Amino acid sequence: MMYVRPKKHFGQHFLKDENIALQISNSLSMHQNYKQVLEIGPGTGILTKYLFSSTAYQTRLIEVDTEAYQYLLEKYPDKKDMIILGDFLRLDLSALFSEPFAVIGNFPYNISSQILFAVLENRNLVPEVVGMFQKEVAMRIAAGPNSKVYGIISVLLQAFYDIEYLFTVDEHVFNPPPKVKSAVIRLKRNNVQSLGCDEQLFTKVVKQAFNQRRKTLRNALRGLNMNPELLASDILNKRAEQLSVADFFEITNKIMV
Repeated sequence: MMYVRPKKHFGQHFLKDENIALQISNSLSMHQNYKQVLEIGPGTGILTKYLFSSTAYQTRLIEVDTEAYQYLLEKYPDKKDMIILGDFLRLDLSALFSEPFAVIGNFPYNISSQILFAVLENRNLVPEVVGMFQKEVAMRIAAGPNSKVYGIISVLLQAFYDIEYLFTVDEHVFNPPPKVKSAVIRLKRNNVQSLGCDEQLFTKVVKQAFNQRRKTLRNALRGLNMNPELLASDILNKRAEQLSVADFFEITNKIMV
């Protein structure tokens, strides 16, 4: 069997602990009864074998590294139709999947946030995500209000997904070991179909509020056309990190475009 060399420019840190691979695969809860799974960046396939062995769903892989792709074809010759050479961030997911599918993987840390924003754009196709992230990023995604790490990505993702921090992973279980701890989180699609407000404006409000997170919202959101009810509200005396996702919906609805 050929050897796959981890490549820095792909952000590759290959998992080598079987127990953690099994734990990650077991974290798929089949939320909303999907029958398809997509693994991003399988590398040497330590997680893949547990996914392929399941009869509850069908697994596809997408791998950008040609060396890892060839290795996987050799390792799983009967699954070659399920192994895609390509970049997940450039993939047309709706062309590949006609029904809901889960996303799973030991995500390359340099594109992990971009992966979740791509999921967000395809949220009605993706009921569940189970992923390995840099611990700091995982904590930020799962954080709630009144936390120092609660921020833009927390609010935008939690508008459509319920997020759970599952477990922490030490550095030594990877090749090469990263310089930071890692963590696995799970995102489950919630029941929100529409935000009940202008989605682009909602994103703008969240970004503007957190980009000046030390300021009160009255100052951070200066320049937006707020209606009199919002201008008189005590909510503007709070800072971004004190607001729930629902509070951001409410503010957005009181801004006149």
